[in-house]
Amino acid sequence: MTNRATKITLSTFTQSQLAPADTNGATRVQLANGKDYYIKPVEQPDFTYDEEFGINQLSLSVSFNLFPLVMDSANTPWAEANIFLLTKIKNSLKVVMSSYSSLANDLVAYRQFLDESQIINWLEFPENKLNRPTYRYRSYLKMLIDADEIAPTTARRRMSTIIAFYRWLQAEGVLIPEFPMWTESDRLIELRNQYGMPYNKRVKTTDISIKVIKSNNPYSDVIDDGGQLRPLSIKEQEWILETLISLGNTEMTLIHLCSLLTGARLQTILTIRLQHVLEEIDNPNLFEVRIPAGPGTGIDTKNDKKIVLHFPLWFYQKLHTYALSQRAQKRRQKAVNGDTENQYLFLSNRGTPFYQSKEDLQYFNKDFSLHHVKHGQAVRQFITEKVLPFIRQQFGMPNFKYKFHDLRASYGMNLTDAQLELVSKGEISLNKAREFVKIRMCHESSTTTDLYLQYRSNLKLVRKIATEYDQHLIRLIQGNFGEK
Repeated sequence: MTNRATKITLSTFTQSQLAPADTNGATRVQLANGKDYYIKPVEQPDFTYDEEFGINQLSLSVSFNLFPLVMDSANTPWAEANIFLLTKIKNSLKVVMSSYSSLANDLVAYRQFLDESQIINWLEFPENKLNRPTYRYRSYLKMLIDADEIAPTTARRRMSTIIAFYRWLQAEGVLIPEFPMWTESDRLIELRNQYGMPYNKRVKTTDISIKVIKSNNPYSDVIDDGGQLRPLSIKEQEWILETLISLGNTEMTLIHLCSLLTGARLQTILTIRLQHVLEEIDNPNLFEVRIPAGPGTGIDTKNDKKIVLHFPLWFYQKLHTYALSQRAQKRRQKAVNGDTENQYLFLSNRGTPFYQSKEDLQYFNKDFSLHHVKHGQAVRQFITEKVLPFIRQQFGMPNFKYKFHDLRASYGMNLTDAQLELVSKGEISLNKAREFVKIRMCHESSTTTDLYLQYRSNLKLVRKIATEYDQHLIRLIQGNFGEK
């Protein structure tokens, strides 16, 4: 079987350069043929602030954990693609390696296309537009969309990555195309601000960009809240909780409850630290505990937004009890950095985190040995392998499924139902209910909150119309095709 281009992930990477043998800090590299050479780490300036001496300039080696490397079909590093990735990473103010891993995947997909077509020179742009690599790749992606092999959004992202790659090649002088790589133009797109008000933004587009028409269906059974989320019914929520209790995995039960009771996303729940639940609270007049999350707190949030998590007091006390339990202590003792207040609250039985925070991944660790980032894979795997099979068999629901983030939508819907009940009783206004849900769900825009407020009525309307139309068709058919 012919090898294909692929991505490998280096647990540690330090950029090096050739150096004379007598250079301070140089390392000897010996080749198999007996020859050798010397290298030293490439350094870049870094700055620190000292109250006494002000700003100090330092030199740090260019080192990263989990560096993605693009390999071609001959298992050789694709030089231009890897230098492109390195340049982007070095120029980033805040490195999120998972983003660059995704870019590497897009470059791998392009390299596979080039290697398998064999007749395309990716650096040549002839007069015939259809023979240029960028246009050929766009046609290939469109074909994959039509064959339902990739999603339109995936194709759009891949094409955007390749456009950025070629822009960089041209800017660096690596590529001087004989004919244009694409045709570029300006266009206005309509966006909405955090208050739901529309505004226009001018962007550059190309004739090889893949456009995805986004259609919002307000009558769907899902809500567009950072993804297509389906609020689970109360009965479905009960199935999940009964299953988790039966399975007896304390961590997975608490993680699920955390989302159902606070609406927090998985990355937020899994980066809660021990210090956040250490305070012993026994106040009969207190019904909830508020914990800040976001930059500076050690807890990750989507888009680094500062938010406040609202924990029911009884659930906070359960987290506090769990944190002090022998089970949790044993896991922390196995973890990197040990049993400290800054340790993750939730760890596997081997002491590894379920999710690595952005803050922890910012700093280079020369002893890092993993080849992937922990991003909640264990939780999703537990749902797939344990929870879903149990529910399908135990409750006779062979087609039941859910995503972890559906729990967030379920929290939002539970919250909305309770608020709308108060509105119907005249105890609060609809606007007050809307603001309450918006704050608790940490929505940027009221437009997203309105999707929750309208969800039940929209579904009810759809079902009413569908039922009436079905009955109309039944009467019509029976009237014309009934027995005579």
